[in-house]
Amino acid sequence: MVSFLVCLALLIAGYFVYGKVVDSTFGPDDRETPAVRINDGVDYVVMPQWKLFLVQLLNIAGLGPIFGALSGSLWGPSVFLWITFGTIFAGGVHDYFAGMLSERNDGASVSEITGIYLGGGMKNVMRVFSVVLLIMVGTVFAVGPAGLLQLLCKNAGGILANKMFWLILILIYYFIATFISVDKVIGKIYPVFGICLIIMAVGVAFGVLTNSNYVIPELWDHLYNMHPSGTPIWSFMFITVACGAISGFHATQSPLMARCMKSERQGHMVFYGAMISEGIIALIWAAAGCSIYTGAELLGMGAGGPTAVYDICQKTMGSAGMVLAMLGVIACPITSGDTAFRSARLTLADWFKIDQKNYANRLKLCVPVLGAGAILGIGNALGKIDYNVIWRYFSWSNQTLAMIVLWAASMYLFQQKKNYWITAVPATFMSAVSCTYFILGEECLGQLLNKHEVVDGARKLVAYNTALAYPVGIVFAAALLGIFLYATRKQTAKA
Repeated sequence: MVSFLVCLALLIAGYFVYGKVVDSTFGPDDRETPAVRINDGVDYVVMPQWKLFLVQLLNIAGLGPIFGALSGSLWGPSVFLWITFGTIFAGGVHDYFAGMLSERNDGASVSEITGIYLGGGMKNVMRVFSVVLLIMVGTVFAVGPAGLLQLLCKNAGGILANKMFWLILILIYYFIATFISVDKVIGKIYPVFGICLIIMAVGVAFGVLTNSNYVIPELWDHLYNMHPSGTPIWSFMFITVACGAISGFHATQSPLMARCMKSERQGHMVFYGAMISEGIIALIWAAAGCSIYTGAELLGMGAGGPTAVYDICQKTMGSAGMVLAMLGVIACPITSGDTAFRSARLTLADWFKIDQKNYANRLKLCVPVLGAGAILGIGNALGKIDYNVIWRYFSWSNQTLAMIVLWAASMYLFQQKKNYWITAVPATFMSAVSCTYFILGEECLGQLLNKHEVVDGARKLVAYNTALAYPVGIVFAAALLGIFLYATRKQTAKA
């Protein structure tokens, strides 16, 4: 329990100390913001700071800090370190610069920001990459809560116990939230969902800390790989936890609130603060996973799936508290799924220069974006598409996008003659993580490079090719850092 409480204290201190360092490095000022200057009544709308923070938190706190953190607990309490230091020095920095660079560039989407600082080629790559990622995120955050609602209503029977019913209902809501003004649905209902989210986090934490049957393992006694399948910590844990420490998905969400800020000085609380809050949520769920189950038990329940979430809520809060907590867990992904599809619409609008004031123009983008999400979601509900495969692609895409955004932020800081190492260091780290996983992941190159054997007619993984992946990941990260430093020197020479 002590190591959990220390990590919790570090996260809170990180907001006030390192978060202030990041904010001071960027240097917010009193210039007129896009929300004030453009204010189109659809996507550019001034909202109060408390609402900006709450909407940002719910935008980014989808299934990641819950399902991802639970899956991360398979490796034991070492996941606490990644959640804590990843959030403070990588995730918070990433989210802050993603939001503030968007704010400085008229609320531009992440692909356009990347193009400004890393060039047109990277902009086009990011346009495609981010739209695909957002559709996958929207799908994951539709399928997940549909499964939870099905579990919650299983005793009711009939249509309420049908996953397809909930999935279609969620997709209809997503269409409405994607189409209409940001303050009409998202700005009004998120505070209610926020209350559910807070109750859920506090309830689970209180239930774990006060029940003598649950003991949160200490870091110093379990600082080794505890995964029951022997899956390597590097880089699988860093990819699996994703949103609970750092996530490129957040960079697609931050422009939504960058278009609604009245002052740049709100960025510390809205962007860095929301990420710290998400880190705290992830830490709580990781602690719950480590204390309530053995790794084998959690793996048998589908690790971070709906069954484990349902069971934890019931064990920590009982039936009454469990219902409230489940609503929070359901609201969490839904309030990320709707903004994922909304971000996809805005990314396409920025890409093709389509004015979004016009209803017909918004409809032209909403239909194909939601249509693609519906195909993937219904495919999963019918058993044609594996949810876990979508989640793994989403997780790797997350961290790759985060890597790119951090490099873009590093170039911005260099151009502004500011300390670019606060972004270049996590960018280098995430480059190694992303490359290493791409070699080891079974959905990536792992099918070709890992050791497999045929058992009972099926091809099964025997061992990961870490001897190749680890050095290649390090060399790749070092090469990107070298390219960045070369580019900075080249620009300095031209000046």
